[in-house]
Amino acid sequence: MAGGGTTKHDFLGREWPPTSERNLAANSLIPCHLLGLVMRPSLSIALVTLNEAANLRRCLGSVLGLADEIVVVDSGSTDGTRAIAEECGAKWHEHAWEGFREQKNLALDRCTHDWVLCLDADEALSPELRQDMEEFLAGNGPTLYAGAFFARRTWFLGRWIRHGDWYPDHCLRLFRRSAGRWAGASEHTHVRLTGGAPVKLRGDLLHWSFPTLRRFVEKINVYADTFAERAAAENRRWSWLDNTFRPAWRFARGYVLRGGFLDGFPGLFVAVGNAYATFVRYARLYERERAGRRRRKEPKGEGAAGSEPREA
Repeated sequence: MAGGGTTKHDFLGREWPPTSERNLAANSLIPCHLLGLVMRPSLSIALVTLNEAANLRRCLGSVLGLADEIVVVDSGSTDGTRAIAEECGAKWHEHAWEGFREQKNLALDRCTHDWVLCLDADEALSPELRQDMEEFLAGNGPTLYAGAFFARRTWFLGRWIRHGDWYPDHCLRLFRRSAGRWAGASEHTHVRLTGGAPVKLRGDLLHWSFPTLRRFVEKINVYADTFAERAAAENRRWSWLDNTFRPAWRFARGYVLRGGFLDGFPGLFVAVGNAYATFVRYARLYERERAGRRRRKEPKGEGAAGSEPREA
Protein backbone atom coordinates (compact mmCIF):
# COMPACT_ATOMS: atom_id res chain seq x y z
CA MET A 1 0.00 0.00 0.00
CA ALA A 2 1.31 3.49 -0.82
CA GLY A 3 3.14 5.07 2.06
CA GLY A 4 3.65 1.69 3.75
CA GLY A 5 0.37 1.93 5.67
CA THR A 6 -1.94 -0.94 6.45
CA THR A 7 -5.65 -0.88 5.70
CA LYS A 8 -7.82 -2.16 8.54
CA HIS A 9 -11.40 -3.38 8.23
CA ASP A 10 -14.16 -3.60 10.78
CA PHE A 11 -16.57 -6.53 11.03
CA LEU A 12 -18.84 -4.83 8.46
CA GLY A 13 -16.03 -5.02 5.89
CA ARG A 14 -15.45 -1.27 5.75
CA GLU A 15 -11.99 0.32 5.64
CA TRP A 16 -10.92 2.15 8.77
CA PRO A 17 -10.09 5.00 8.81
CA PRO A 18 -12.21 5.93 5.76
CA THR A 19 -10.14 6.37 2.58
CA SER A 20 -11.10 10.00 2.16
CA GLU A 21 -9.85 10.90 5.64
CA ARG A 22 -6.58 8.96 5.23
CA ASN A 23 -5.81 10.71 1.92
CA LEU A 24 -6.75 14.13 3.26
CA ALA A 25 -4.50 13.75 6.28
CA ALA A 26 -1.62 12.26 4.30
CA ASN A 27 -1.55 14.93 1.55
CA SER A 28 -2.08 18.00 3.70
CA LEU A 29 0.34 20.12 5.66
CA ILE A 30 -2.53 21.33 7.88
CA PRO A 31 -2.72 19.65 11.29
CA CYS A 32 -5.42 17.00 11.53
CA HIS A 33 -7.39 18.78 14.28
CA LEU A 34 -7.76 21.83 11.99
CA LEU A 35 -9.18 19.58 9.27
CA GLY A 36 -11.89 18.39 11.65
CA LEU A 37 -10.29 14.98 12.16
CA VAL A 38 -10.36 13.76 15.74
CA MET A 39 -8.28 10.94 17.15
CA ARG A 40 -10.67 8.21 18.31
CA PRO A 41 -10.27 7.47 22.03
CA SER A 42 -9.30 3.94 22.95
CA LEU A 43 -12.27 1.78 23.96
CA SER A 44 -12.56 -0.99 26.54
CA ILE A 45 -15.37 -3.58 26.46
CA ALA A 46 -16.46 -4.77 29.92
CA LEU A 47 -18.45 -7.97 30.54
CA VAL A 48 -19.35 -10.24 33.44
CA THR A 49 -19.98 -13.90 32.68
CA LEU A 50 -21.09 -17.22 34.09
CA ASN A 51 -21.42 -20.16 31.67
CA GLU A 52 -22.02 -17.98 28.60
CA ALA A 53 -20.42 -20.17 25.94
CA ALA A 54 -23.67 -20.22 23.94
CA ASN A 55 -23.75 -16.40 23.70
CA LEU A 56 -20.25 -15.01 24.08
CA ARG A 57 -18.92 -15.54 20.56
CA ARG A 58 -21.85 -13.62 19.05
CA CYS A 59 -21.39 -10.80 21.56
CA LEU A 60 -17.64 -10.39 21.10
CA GLY A 61 -17.90 -10.84 17.34
CA SER A 62 -20.02 -7.71 17.15
CA VAL A 63 -17.27 -5.55 18.72
CA LEU A 64 -14.12 -7.01 17.16
CA GLY A 65 -12.27 -4.23 15.39
CA LEU A 66 -14.05 -1.64 17.51
CA ALA A 67 -12.63 -2.67 20.87
CA ASP A 68 -9.06 -1.89 21.88
CA GLU A 69 -9.46 -4.01 25.00
CA ILE A 70 -11.96 -6.67 26.13
CA VAL A 71 -12.24 -7.33 29.87
CA VAL A 72 -14.20 -10.33 31.14
CA VAL A 73 -14.87 -10.92 34.86
CA ASP A 74 -16.14 -14.48 35.37
CA SER A 75 -17.69 -16.01 38.48
CA GLY A 76 -16.98 -19.70 37.88
CA SER A 77 -17.84 -20.82 34.34
CA THR A 78 -17.41 -24.50 33.49
CA ASP A 79 -18.73 -24.58 29.90
CA GLY A 80 -15.91 -23.24 27.74
CA THR A 81 -16.61 -19.54 28.25
CA ARG A 82 -12.97 -18.86 29.02
CA ALA A 83 -11.69 -20.50 25.84
CA ILE A 84 -14.00 -18.36 23.69
CA ALA A 85 -13.07 -15.18 25.55
CA GLU A 86 -9.34 -15.79 25.17
CA GLU A 87 -9.82 -16.77 21.52
CA CYS A 88 -11.28 -13.28 20.99
CA GLY A 89 -8.33 -11.66 22.79
CA ALA A 90 -10.11 -10.90 26.07
CA LYS A 91 -8.37 -10.32 29.38
CA TRP A 92 -9.76 -12.94 31.74
CA HIS A 93 -10.37 -12.32 35.44
CA GLU A 94 -12.04 -14.63 37.95
CA HIS A 95 -13.97 -13.30 40.93
CA ALA A 96 -16.61 -14.82 43.20
CA TRP A 97 -20.11 -13.52 42.55
CA GLU A 98 -21.01 -10.44 44.60
CA GLY A 99 -24.16 -9.27 42.78
CA PHE A 100 -24.80 -7.62 39.40
CA ARG A 101 -23.91 -4.09 40.46
CA GLU A 102 -20.75 -5.02 42.32
CA GLN A 103 -19.56 -7.45 39.65
CA LYS A 104 -20.04 -4.94 36.83
CA ASN A 105 -18.19 -2.23 38.74
CA LEU A 106 -15.37 -4.69 39.30
CA ALA A 107 -15.17 -5.19 35.53
CA LEU A 108 -15.05 -1.40 35.09
CA ASP A 109 -12.14 -1.21 37.52
CA ARG A 110 -10.22 -3.76 35.44
CA CYS A 111 -10.50 -1.61 32.28
CA THR A 112 -7.59 0.62 31.32
CA HIS A 113 -8.93 2.91 28.57
CA ASP A 114 -10.75 6.22 28.87
CA TRP A 115 -14.00 5.04 27.27
CA VAL A 116 -15.93 1.88 28.14
CA LEU A 117 -18.75 -0.07 26.50
CA CYS A 118 -20.51 -2.37 28.99
CA LEU A 119 -22.29 -5.38 27.52
CA ASP A 120 -23.99 -8.53 28.76
CA ALA A 121 -22.92 -11.76 27.11
CA ASP A 122 -26.41 -12.27 25.65
CA GLU A 123 -26.25 -8.91 23.84
CA ALA A 124 -24.65 -7.78 20.56
CA LEU A 125 -24.38 -4.55 18.60
CA SER A 126 -26.60 -4.28 15.54
CA PRO A 127 -24.76 -3.07 12.39
CA GLU A 128 -26.63 0.26 12.62
CA LEU A 129 -25.65 0.81 16.25
CA ARG A 130 -22.04 -0.14 15.61
CA GLN A 131 -21.79 2.31 12.71
CA ASP A 132 -23.25 5.15 14.76
CA MET A 133 -20.98 4.27 17.66
CA GLU A 134 -17.94 4.39 15.39
CA GLU A 135 -18.99 7.81 14.09
CA PHE A 136 -19.58 9.06 17.63
CA LEU A 137 -16.13 7.95 18.81
CA ALA A 138 -14.32 9.17 15.68
CA GLY A 139 -15.99 12.58 15.78
CA ASN A 140 -16.54 15.17 18.48
CA GLY A 141 -18.83 12.96 20.57
CA PRO A 142 -16.27 12.10 23.28
CA THR A 143 -15.52 15.81 23.71
CA LEU A 144 -19.13 16.99 23.85
CA TYR A 145 -20.71 14.17 25.87
CA ALA A 146 -19.92 11.95 28.84
CA GLY A 147 -21.74 8.95 27.41
CA ALA A 148 -24.29 7.58 24.96
CA PHE A 149 -27.48 5.54 25.26
CA PHE A 150 -29.48 3.52 22.75
CA ALA A 151 -32.50 1.27 22.41
CA ARG A 152 -32.37 -2.43 23.26
CA ARG A 153 -34.41 -4.93 21.21
CA THR A 154 -35.15 -8.42 22.58
CA TRP A 155 -35.63 -11.64 20.59
CA PHE A 156 -38.41 -13.69 22.16
CA LEU A 157 -40.55 -16.62 20.95
CA GLY A 158 -39.20 -16.37 17.42
CA ARG A 159 -39.54 -12.63 16.79
CA TRP A 160 -38.12 -9.25 17.73
CA ILE A 161 -40.22 -7.48 20.35
CA ARG A 162 -40.73 -3.90 19.11
CA HIS A 163 -43.47 -2.64 21.44
CA GLY A 164 -44.69 -2.85 25.02
CA ASP A 165 -42.53 -2.63 28.13
CA TRP A 166 -39.55 -4.28 26.45
CA TYR A 167 -38.96 -1.72 23.72
CA PRO A 168 -37.25 0.66 23.31
CA ASP A 169 -35.77 -0.12 26.78
CA HIS A 170 -33.06 2.55 26.49
CA CYS A 171 -29.68 1.61 27.96
CA LEU A 172 -26.73 3.86 28.77
CA ARG A 173 -23.74 1.58 28.17
CA LEU A 174 -21.09 3.69 26.42
CA PHE A 175 -19.41 6.28 28.62
CA ARG A 176 -16.21 7.91 29.78
CA ARG A 177 -14.88 5.58 32.44
CA SER A 178 -14.16 8.38 34.90
CA ALA A 179 -17.75 9.66 34.61
CA GLY A 180 -19.84 6.54 35.19
CA ARG A 181 -20.49 3.75 37.70
CA TRP A 182 -23.08 1.02 37.99
CA ALA A 183 -25.82 1.87 40.49
CA GLY A 184 -29.41 0.97 41.36
CA ALA A 185 -31.06 -2.11 42.86
CA SER A 186 -29.14 -5.33 42.38
CA GLU A 187 -31.77 -6.81 40.03
CA HIS A 188 -32.21 -3.58 38.03
CA THR A 189 -28.79 -2.00 37.65
CA HIS A 190 -28.05 1.04 35.53
CA VAL A 191 -25.10 3.31 34.77
CA ARG A 192 -25.13 6.62 36.63
CA LEU A 193 -23.25 9.43 34.90
CA THR A 194 -21.55 12.29 36.69
CA GLY A 195 -20.00 15.37 35.18
CA GLY A 196 -21.67 15.30 31.79
CA ALA A 197 -24.72 14.51 29.70
CA PRO A 198 -25.36 11.54 27.37
CA VAL A 199 -26.52 11.54 23.75
CA LYS A 200 -28.77 9.05 21.97
CA LEU A 201 -27.27 6.87 19.23
CA ARG A 202 -29.14 5.33 16.31
CA GLY A 203 -29.54 1.58 16.04
CA ASP A 204 -30.42 -1.10 18.58
CA LEU A 205 -28.55 -3.23 21.06
CA LEU A 206 -29.74 -6.77 20.28
CA HIS A 207 -30.72 -8.97 23.22
CA TRP A 208 -31.28 -12.73 23.53
CA SER A 209 -32.33 -12.83 27.18
CA PHE A 210 -34.90 -15.67 27.22
CA PRO A 211 -34.13 -18.59 24.90
CA THR A 212 -37.07 -20.56 26.34
CA LEU A 213 -40.26 -19.92 28.31
CA ARG A 214 -38.79 -22.01 31.12
CA ARG A 215 -35.96 -19.48 31.45
CA PHE A 216 -38.47 -16.62 31.60
CA VAL A 217 -40.41 -18.31 34.42
CA GLU A 218 -37.22 -19.21 36.32
CA LYS A 219 -36.12 -15.58 36.37
CA ILE A 220 -39.42 -14.52 37.94
CA ASN A 221 -38.46 -16.31 41.16
CA VAL A 222 -34.88 -15.05 41.05
CA TYR A 223 -36.01 -11.43 40.80
CA ALA A 224 -38.76 -11.99 43.40
CA ASP A 225 -36.18 -13.28 45.89
CA THR A 226 -33.98 -10.23 45.36
CA PHE A 227 -36.97 -7.88 45.63
CA ALA A 228 -38.07 -9.50 48.90
CA GLU A 229 -34.58 -9.18 50.41
CA ARG A 230 -34.36 -5.52 49.49
CA ALA A 231 -37.89 -4.83 50.77
CA ALA A 232 -37.03 -6.48 54.09
CA ALA A 233 -33.93 -4.32 54.42
CA GLU A 234 -36.07 -1.23 53.78
CA ASN A 235 -38.79 -2.45 56.17
CA ARG A 236 -41.33 -2.20 53.38
CA ARG A 237 -44.84 -3.43 54.20
CA TRP A 238 -47.26 -5.48 52.08
CA SER A 239 -50.53 -3.87 50.96
CA TRP A 240 -53.61 -4.99 49.05
CA LEU A 241 -53.29 -1.98 46.76
CA ASP A 242 -49.73 -2.79 45.69
CA ASN A 243 -50.43 -6.49 45.16
CA THR A 244 -53.54 -5.92 43.04
CA PHE A 245 -53.18 -2.56 41.34
CA ARG A 246 -49.53 -2.76 40.31
CA PRO A 247 -49.85 -6.03 38.30
CA ALA A 248 -53.04 -4.78 36.60
CA TRP A 249 -51.39 -1.49 35.71
CA ARG A 250 -48.28 -3.28 34.44
CA PHE A 251 -50.41 -5.32 32.02
CA ALA A 252 -52.49 -2.35 30.83
CA ARG A 253 -49.44 -0.18 30.30
CA GLY A 254 -47.43 -2.78 28.38
CA TYR A 255 -50.16 -4.41 26.32
CA VAL A 256 -52.48 -1.47 25.58
CA LEU A 257 -50.77 1.89 26.15
CA ARG A 258 -47.38 0.84 24.76
CA GLY A 259 -48.75 -1.32 21.96
CA GLY A 260 -47.68 -4.77 23.11
CA PHE A 261 -50.65 -6.22 21.22
CA LEU A 262 -48.83 -5.37 17.98
CA ASP A 263 -46.28 -8.11 18.71
CA GLY A 264 -48.85 -10.92 18.47
CA PHE A 265 -48.84 -13.77 20.98
CA PRO A 266 -45.26 -13.04 22.13
CA GLY A 267 -46.42 -9.52 23.00
CA LEU A 268 -49.34 -10.93 24.99
CA PHE A 269 -47.04 -13.33 26.84
CA VAL A 270 -44.63 -10.52 27.72
CA ALA A 271 -47.47 -8.37 29.11
CA VAL A 272 -49.04 -11.22 31.10
CA GLY A 273 -45.63 -12.45 32.26
CA ASN A 274 -44.55 -9.01 33.48
CA ALA A 275 -47.86 -8.57 35.32
CA TYR A 276 -47.51 -12.00 36.94
CA ALA A 277 -43.88 -11.29 37.92
CA THR A 278 -45.05 -8.08 39.60
CA PHE A 279 -47.80 -10.01 41.42
CA VAL A 280 -45.29 -12.60 42.69
CA ARG A 281 -42.84 -9.96 43.92
CA TYR A 282 -45.43 -8.22 46.08
CA ALA A 283 -46.93 -11.54 47.24
CA ARG A 284 -43.50 -12.36 48.64
CA LEU A 285 -43.93 -9.41 51.02
CA TYR A 286 -47.22 -10.95 52.25
CA GLU A 287 -45.50 -14.31 52.72
CA ARG A 288 -42.68 -12.74 54.72
CA GLU A 289 -44.99 -10.78 57.01
CA ARG A 290 -47.25 -13.81 57.62
CA ALA A 291 -44.24 -15.97 58.45
CA GLY A 292 -43.11 -13.34 60.96
CA ARG A 293 -46.51 -13.31 62.67
CA ARG A 294 -46.53 -17.12 62.88
CA ARG A 295 -43.11 -17.18 64.52
CA ARG A 296 -44.26 -14.67 67.13
CA LYS A 297 -47.36 -16.80 67.93
CA GLU A 298 -45.50 -20.08 68.31
CA PRO A 299 -45.77 -21.38 71.92
CA LYS A 300 -42.56 -21.24 73.88
CA GLY A 301 -41.18 -23.59 76.45
CA GLU A 302 -41.29 -27.35 76.83
CA GLY A 303 -43.14 -29.19 74.08
CA ALA A 304 -43.26 -26.20 71.78
CA ALA A 305 -41.38 -27.97 69.03
CA GLY A 306 -44.18 -30.46 68.53
CA SER A 307 -47.05 -27.98 68.63
CA GLU A 308 -48.62 -26.47 65.55
CA PRO A 309 -49.26 -22.74 65.33
CA ARG A 310 -52.81 -21.62 64.88
CA GLU A 311 -53.98 -19.83 61.77
CA ALA A 312 -53.69 -16.07 61.97
